Amino acid sequence: MKKAAVVLMGFVFMFACQQPGVQTEPIEIETPRDGVFIHITHDHNNPHRVLMPLQMALMMVDDKDVLIYLDIDAVNLVIKDAEDIAYAHFTPLKEALADLLEKGVGIYACPGCMKVAGIEEGHLMEGIQVAQKDRFFDFTDGKIISLTY
Repeated sequence: MKKAAVVLMGFVFMFACQQPGVQTEPIEIETPRDGVFIHITHDHNNPHRVLMPLQMALMMVDDKDVLIYLDIDAVNLVIKDAEDIAYAHFTPLKEALADLLEKGVGIYACPGCMKVAGIEEGHLMEGIQVAQKDRFFDFTDGKIISLTY
């Protein structure tokens, strides 16, 4: 009973302190967007496992923070002279990469895998970056979900 009286008194005080005719608006609390970490390991030899994750990124980028990490053979996808890939109903490789970069998605290539493949930073397509571990965590303020292909 005392608890109910305290709550009631709080509401009375809150309304009594409002200035007449002053409209108060609810405070909107902005929640951070969740992030999607997409890990691609395949290259031109498996177009489905390349274009499917890029399609997922395109579907999610409008309401999620997205980061794409390319390692193992996938570093071959993002060199300047890489062949394009078209497969089934998916957006072709170069178009998908351009769309994602335009929307601000970070696309990163593994430096160790680049070294194994003989790829230097200057060989990468414009907008593709060499991966840095800190970027894996600071691309979003929300939860991170990881998809691996």
